Amino acid sequence: MANYQSVQGDLIESVATDPSNPIEGQIWYNSSSGTLKGNVALAAGWTAGGNMNTARYGLITVGTQTAALGMGGYSPPGTGATRLTESYNGTAWTPVSSLNTNTFSGMAFGTQTAALIAGGYNITPNLTHNKTESWNGSTWTTLPATINTARYGGGNAGIQTAGLIFGGTVYPTPTVYANTESWNGTSWTAVNALNTGRFEIGSCGLQTAALTFGGNPGPSAATESWNGTSWTTVNSLNTARTALAGAGTQSSALAFGGYTGTVRTGATELWNGTSWTTNPNSMATARTGLGGAGTQTVAIGAGGDTGSVTVATEEWTGPGSYVNKTITVS
Repeated sequence: MANYQSVQGDLIESVATDPSNPIEGQIWYNSSSGTLKGNVALAAGWTAGGNMNTARYGLITVGTQTAALGMGGYSPPGTGATRLTESYNGTAWTPVSSLNTNTFSGMAFGTQTAALIAGGYNITPNLTHNKTESWNGSTWTTLPATINTARYGGGNAGIQTAGLIFGGTVYPTPTVYANTESWNGTSWTAVNALNTGRFEIGSCGLQTAALTFGGNPGPSAATESWNGTSWTTVNSLNTARTALAGAGTQSSALAFGGYTGTVRTGATELWNGTSWTTNPNSMATARTGLGGAGTQTVAIGAGGDTGSVTVATEEWTGPGSYVNKTITVS
């Protein structure tokens, strides 16, 4: 990537407001604040974010690092799955209106203000359901349309009006699904299945360009890419795992957390559209069954099981992230 010096030279510009799209290395004087500022690259890694109000495992999460929604999950001690929903603003989680159905490990897609959740599992009673609920930024509404195959622990991709769910399982029978269903804003339609049925999988992307990775049976390292019509097996994760989280797009994804079959992990991997690379910066706290949201460069991981169910949130800053900083002399 070109830096400011190679493009513009060494002169420092005086401006009343910070540039809206600065180049890495650019320096300017902000005459309004009387400060010297510059655009610098951030170090990749995980840092602590705001804690959730209610600890839970199997959290379902959508949105971005600064505007996320976390709903459902298992929050012991208690009677099973919860209906609780919380909203994250990049600093703190705030309780908002609850789901209509207690749900653990459901499948969801969308944003903080326009989301859809489908399926899930309630531990007491033992019930895997096929319900669909829609979020308008204030309340959840149960829709008449239900998914064709009741399941939980599947993957998901898309926006509120154009989504995709795939894989999953049902309790108590040990059935593992490869089924894929597409959502058009009104109804669910069965489309081409995964090549390998799995549940507790990581996923990200859009209805026409999705990615899924890891999962059970296994733990698995398998990765599959969706082109809007069919799934293709592509290069595997470096660390096989289940109950992990994902963020990003089909060509620029992030995988983190999960269970390797022997230990919980905080391992973080980046996908470039062809292969996975393990980043040396793992999550501070290894965990499984966490929620994930965001992009490859700015994401969050929230909740999960660290040995006990946690409220902790971690924020990811990936390679290629930049921020405006005030330059001071010490």
